[in-house]
Amino acid sequence: MPSSPTITLSNGHKMPQVGLGTWQSTPEEVISAVKAAINAGYRLIDTASGYRNEEAIGQAIKELIQEGVIKREELFVTTKAWTHEIAPGKLETALHSSLKKLQLEYVDLYLAHMPTATNDDMSQQIHESVEDIWKQFDGVYKAGLAKGVGVSNWNNSQIERALALGVTPVHNSQVELHLYFPQHDHVDFCKKHGVSVTSYSTLGSPGRVEFTLPNGIKPFGPAPSELQDSNVISIAEKHHKSPAQILLRYAVDRGIAIIPKSIHANRIKENFDIFDFTLTHEEIEKLEESKTNRRLFAQDFMAGHPEDAFVDERN
Repeated sequence: MPSSPTITLSNGHKMPQVGLGTWQSTPEEVISAVKAAINAGYRLIDTASGYRNEEAIGQAIKELIQEGVIKREELFVTTKAWTHEIAPGKLETALHSSLKKLQLEYVDLYLAHMPTATNDDMSQQIHESVEDIWKQFDGVYKAGLAKGVGVSNWNNSQIERALALGVTPVHNSQVELHLYFPQHDHVDFCKKHGVSVTSYSTLGSPGRVEFTLPNGIKPFGPAPSELQDSNVISIAEKHHKSPAQILLRYAVDRGIAIIPKSIHANRIKENFDIFDFTLTHEEIEKLEESKTNRRLFAQDFMAGHPEDAFVDERN
């Protein structure tokens, strides 16, 4: 069985470089997906309170441990606090809730899913600074509820402000990062400051167009398919790999962690079968000829908030 290389967080905790993403996975789907992933060699499972599948993931993990397939200390579980959970005084209670659902005593990585606090139904923005948000993460880390803490969808300046507090450092930054949106500036910034990086939407998020809000609206329109990019296909043929495997290896060869989402056992296995080849510097340059540097996820609900991470891109 293959095993993932690891990335060492600045506190020494080791994080597998390849994990299973679970956004858009229903509770029923995610139980079988987690079991298929663990049996294929995955040890990193990425979820979030906002995905509404923590309880099912906890059930799958419990069953795998009871069956002797895995030990808790061999797993790396990431979850995230949504905008209402990072509001003043809310974080520790939110993490306890996630831990109860996951049936765990701690998570390996706890992330601020966004830098913008809101009330419970997101109808009102709460003007809380990233410094005050990060102080809450410092608290849950020091309480032993998380082995590592980090951020998602924060910009360089916001991470720098959190680091400047001189408390627990930011251990990981999870951001949209894929071939067409390679995030070189952010990755360079994080490397300079000892912050590991995780890519979401590494395959260009082909499933996002099916995402539907509770009000029935589908907020994401179509975008060029990276899986059908001619350079990706050409290099895939050269390595006898699929286009998806090339896109995943592209991020891995840049030292970035990846969390591709799938609920299909064969695809889960394929996404993990990327350790028997590497891309050359020339191949990476060829692939990046197609980059657009345009986001798939603008997170428009952040607009108007003092901590809107993408405000510079909206103007």
